[in-house]
This record gives sequence, C-alpha cells and structure tokens, in this order.
Amino acid sequence: MSALDTADTVLDCLVIGGGPGGLTAATYLARFGRELVIVDAGHSRARWIPASHNCPGFPFGVAGNELLGRFREHVAQYHVPVVEDRIERLEREGDIFIASTSSRKWRAQSIILATGVVDLLPDIEGAEDAIASGAIRLCAVCDGYEAKDDAIAVLGRCEEAIGHAEFLRTFSRDVTAIATDGLANDPALRDRAAASGVVLLAAPDRWRLVDGGCEAQLPDGSRRRFDTLYPVLGSDVQSFLLAPLGAATDDAGALIVDDHMQTSVPGVYAIGDVVSALNQISVAVGQAAIAATAVHGRLPRNPR
Repeated sequence: MSALDTADTVLDCLVIGGGPGGLTAATYLARFGRELVIVDAGHSRARWIPASHNCPGFPFGVAGNELLGRFREHVAQYHVPVVEDRIERLEREGDIFIASTSSRKWRAQSIILATGVVDLLPDIEGAEDAIASGAIRLCAVCDGYEAKDDAIAVLGRCEEAIGHAEFLRTFSRDVTAIATDGLANDPALRDRAAASGVVLLAAPDRWRLVDGGCEAQLPDGSRRRFDTLYPVLGSDVQSFLLAPLGAATDDAGALIVDDHMQTSVPGVYAIGDVVSALNQISVAVGQAAIAATAVHGRLPRNPR
C-alpha cells in the first residue's frame, strides 16, 4: 500500500490544508521523521496575493502563487505526499482520527488543521481580475503601504468600515468608508468619520471596474471612482470539520487554541487564518512551527 492510501494504517499526523501554514508544519514534521500526508483542496487564500511586500526574505515582493510554489518545493524535498482533495468529515474513534473525502479515508494519531477562511467579496463582475490588479485588496495590514496615496474605499458595516478606514489613513489622505448597513447618516458615526478625516457614504447601487479602479454608482446618481477598494464584508472560517467534535470557537467561528496551537479537542491542532489571531503569512508560519513541534512531542518517541 502506498503512502497515499492509508485507510488501514495510522499516520503520525494528517495535515489538512496546503497553504503556507500547512506546508510549513508538514516540513517540520517530515524533518522530525514523522509519517504524514497533506490533503489540500487547492484554495489557499495566499493564491490571491498579486505581490506580497511584507513577507520576510522577499524585499522586492513575491506573488502568492510563487510563494506557495516555494513552500511546496521545500516540503517535496522530504517526499511528503500531497493529495489534491477536500476532507469532508473528521471523526474520532478512540484515540485515532478518521478523515474522509468523498472517496477515501486516512487514519491519524493527530491532526493539524490549516484550512483558512474564504473571503466574502462585493458583487463586482471580474472581482478576481480586480484582486490580481490591486483594484480590490483584501488585507490592509499586508498591503496598505502599496495603496499609499491612492483614493481608497472601505466597504462594510458602518462601524467596521470606519475602523478600517481610520487604519488606512496611515497611508492615504483620501479614504472613504462606505456603509452597507444603512447607518451612513448616523450623526455619531458621521462625527467619528469626520474627526478621522474619513468620508462616509451610503452603499452604492452598483459597482463596476473602470480604468484600473472600482467605480461606485451612488444612490443619488453620482459616481465615485476609487483606485483601491477594501471589502470588509467578513469571511467564512473553515472550521466546520471540528464542529462535530465540539471544538471551541470565537464569535466569528475561528478556532480557539492554547499556547501549543492545540484546539479544545486533544490531538487536533490549528494554525493560520482558521485560528483566532492576526491573519498573516508570517503568523501562520510561526504557528506551524509551534504546532508541529508540539505534535512531535506528543507522539511516541521515534528513535533511529
């Protein structure tokens, strides 16, 4: 039986998710001499990144897919199997976890969950192309610097949009918060926005891509073009696999972990954006090192 077909054997660890966090954890575990498999659905949030300029070691920037390629190349040196599939169910049988896709299963003593989040995007035709060009950006912490002096819009619930707009005022004088919840005329919120140098507008009737930016058609018939649009519409945290096991989450559905990245389910660890923490590649990579080392320490010794 190959390393990929492990339904009748027990892995030391199954890593679910092949983004920067999952691939880093797998690299550590492989170097610890552990038997593992990565199962990856191919939806890493990192693939959206046109160019990251705050990723350590890449002073001139690196595209998300290039970065993922480097992480994959690294783990491939240790012959870790990477299976392109989606885990649909995670169960526990005594001390063993059973992870299932629609057609196969793996058994493992421990799990590292690195399934991330799925961003909710505005209704704009060609949104993926807009992300690739920088007309839509998903992370002000990552790339607010690259939007420096742009005409920036932040789209979301009023208070959240204003909060993100205030953060982005570090980078631009021209920042607009666009409220999706009908509170754009609330006097206290308007005063808060004005005090921060932020324009506050009601949600537009429609969006479209124009001249490399995003144009909003406002309810009064006027149009406003922005170089960059930051949607803060929330995200779908991919923690559903642990729901049947009773894993603790925060109000947004992100997993709560201890200092070793272990969830409230013993033997299951979580890293990256699926965890309640700062959503950054550098954070996910650090969490991966912590989790993989904890998994290695938890497992029976494996002397040569």
